This record gives sequence, C-alpha cells and structure tokens, in this order.
Amino acid sequence: QVQLAESGGGLVQVGGSLTLSCVASGSISSFTANGWYRQRPGEARELVAVMASGGGTNYADSVKDRFTITRDNNKNTWYLQMRNLQPDDTAVYYCNARYRKRAFTASQYDAWGQGTQVTVSS
Repeated sequence: QVQLAESGGGLVQVGGSLTLSCVASGSISSFTANGWYRQRPGEARELVAVMASGGGTNYADSVKDRFTITRDNNKNTWYLQMRNLQPDDTAVYYCNARYRKRAFTASQYDAWGQGTQVTVSS
C-alpha cells in the first residue's frame, strides 16, 4: 500500500510564501508523475502543478510564475513552493502520485495525500 504524507500548510498573509512537502512510502517501482491539486469549498478539485517522470512540468495558469514544483527522487519527496500567495489560493492542497508497482509493467496507480489546508488572509 502506497501512502503519501503532506506537510507545510498553514496560515499566511497576502504576499507571503509557503512550501508544501509530500513524501511517498510503500511499494513503488517508479513514478510516472507527481503533482499537486487543490480544492476550494464547494468547488471541484483542480490541478495546480505536475511534474512528469522526465522532469517536465505543467502549471495552472493562475499559479504560473508564483508556484514551483520540485522533486527529490532520492527521498521520494516532492515540493510545492508557493510565493506571492493571494486569498484565491486558499484551499485544501492534495499531493498526488501516479506510479508503477513493478518495473517493466504498464499498469499505473494513483495515490493521494490526506490534504493540507492553506489559508491566505488579507
């Protein structure tokens, strides 16, 4: 069973910064992608940032130039550095991993973190 543990959420003022961390544990052969999503109250979960296995990244338009996703492969950990936070960034942030359990297999699986609250106050 793969588990993701997030940390780093909290309360920050407008213009402030936070860094979220997500560490994966369990039976993982390789990651296909590592990402961050967020969900505001009453809204659907949305993609914030994702990094593919080869290092390519994709960001939501609303966070480009403010958020950066990075990954430490040796630690099975990825991060979301958030700068110039705005009230609209207030949400529960979830990390996601798409992975393979065994090498040289096509099957991929998804795992989700439990979510961490980010609140930006004005």
